[in-house]
Amino acid sequence: MYNILIAGAAGDGIETAAGVFEKILLRSGSYVFSMRDFMSRVRGGHNFALIRFGENPVYAHRDQLDGLIVLNKESYDLHKKELKKNCFVIADSSLEIDNKHLMKFDMSNMAKESGNKKTIGSICIGILLKLFGIPIDKAKDVFKEMMGSGILDANLKALKMGHDAAKCSIFYLPVKPPKNKILINGNDSMALGALAGGIRFYSAYPMSPSTGLLNFFTAQSESFRIGVEQAEDEIAAINMALGASYAGARAMTGTSGGGFSLMVEALGFSGIAEIPLVLADIQRPGPATGLPTRTEQSDLHFVISAAQGEFPRMVIAVRDHADAFYQTARAFYLAEKYQIPVILLSDQYLADSSVTMPELNHEKVMQYGHPLRGLEKGDDASYMRYKLTRGGISPFRIPGKTKSLVRIDSDEHDEQGVITESAAVRNTMQHKRMSKLLSLKKDLVEPEFYGDELFDILAVGFGSTSGAIKEAINIWNETSGEKAAALLFGDVYPLPTKKLLKYAKDAKCIVNIEQNYTGQLARLIRQETLISCGKSILKYDGRQLSVDDILRGFKKISPVLTEKSTTPPQAAGYAGSVR
Repeated sequence: MYNILIAGAAGDGIETAAGVFEKILLRSGSYVFSMRDFMSRVRGGHNFALIRFGENPVYAHRDQLDGLIVLNKESYDLHKKELKKNCFVIADSSLEIDNKHLMKFDMSNMAKESGNKKTIGSICIGILLKLFGIPIDKAKDVFKEMMGSGILDANLKALKMGHDAAKCSIFYLPVKPPKNKILINGNDSMALGALAGGIRFYSAYPMSPSTGLLNFFTAQSESFRIGVEQAEDEIAAINMALGASYAGARAMTGTSGGGFSLMVEALGFSGIAEIPLVLADIQRPGPATGLPTRTEQSDLHFVISAAQGEFPRMVIAVRDHADAFYQTARAFYLAEKYQIPVILLSDQYLADSSVTMPELNHEKVMQYGHPLRGLEKGDDASYMRYKLTRGGISPFRIPGKTKSLVRIDSDEHDEQGVITESAAVRNTMQHKRMSKLLSLKKDLVEPEFYGDELFDILAVGFGSTSGAIKEAINIWNETSGEKAAALLFGDVYPLPTKKLLKYAKDAKCIVNIEQNYTGQLARLIRQETLISCGKSILKYDGRQLSVDDILRGFKKISPVLTEKSTTPPQAAGYAGSVR
């Protein structure tokens, strides 16, 4: 498995170069995981793409680098401490860098000779292809697909110049035909899940890191006959989605924490009016604007309790790219089945990272795309929108397709949907709505158990930390002399508790691993089960927990320190805490 980092300033073409190289790796039969780290600016600053690839599936990033490609001196200074003993560094000959593994290339002049001074990224790709023994022909089709005719020739020339400039291959990467694999980022996978779930309307106001959803649906709106609206703000976006849902369309809106804050009152309207809604919160660090291009898992308690009053809702934290597809399709089904808002939690790390994985199984989610409304039978004259039922789920007909009046109201109302201030009716309707939670528990999915059944450490995590936790557990179990396991939560509210109660009693130490300061999952677990996590591995600097962060945390927590270390001393310590 190889780990390389391409770094430079915004505007240097880091994103384009990384995207092209990833697709070449996919076509060469490699498994890929890549993540992005970028500043909130159009030019300057420090951006990088970290690409991890090899013969085996990979779902998380590591800290230590096999290779570093830098387009400015700042990038080298920031990342040189992460280099392994046997590594390579690629830089322009103009940069003053001192490293015994340095390979300098006159990339600035090569780019000018190609006919476009912005082709340095393509030169770097050519060099990488030579270093890893990947035939240059594997790249040409990718270049043709991803670049316009006006810049294609210059970039192909730059590619060849970079390939010719590198002297020989120093790494072995077997090239083999790809077998039913795709390369996809988290936002696109979530959007495909929405298509599989029967989405017919999407509205949003652009807010990173959720904007990729809006871009996807806008591009695909005609092909899939989806109504898409870029609203003037998040308040309008959620109310448009609610209006579309009331009219019979499966509807979704997406945002990040700041935009979700504006949606809170309308979320309560969804609750009392019992209008199905799927809402994606792609988390970033707050409060306020916070770090708009970074990642965090700090909205969990917010989305569970958002909006005044009490009403049933469901919160699903997508754990990886495949999970984003399947859970989003499921979210539409559950929102319509129970007539509730379903909130999907993702984050910048998952949204913008890309992974190689098996093709998505659309047959697996066909059940979720089946419409549940407008199929009720009975006398239209006797139709009551909020009819009392044992499970709390009332018939919900589509306005205009029935002779009955389909009422909705943000005030408390009776079975007909008529406003009331009756205490007795209030009690009855609140009991009706909240009773959905009892039915919903039957549809909850227990967390995934991963690791050794005879564990000492039981980790608990949710959402995008899943891949790093799994790999850290594999390494820990192989090298430490101790055993670890994890419960990885997707459904987080209502909290499924069967596996938690089963495994918690056998743990010497329960460790919550989260991307926030207060340990929000641990608080929720204690609230719902009285089970306390003895230790926490937390990170909250806007950068994602890596496999190495978790291993360092395990080592601090473990009562037995072994001589076998998976992490070099210079990588110890990170912006977070173990407590």
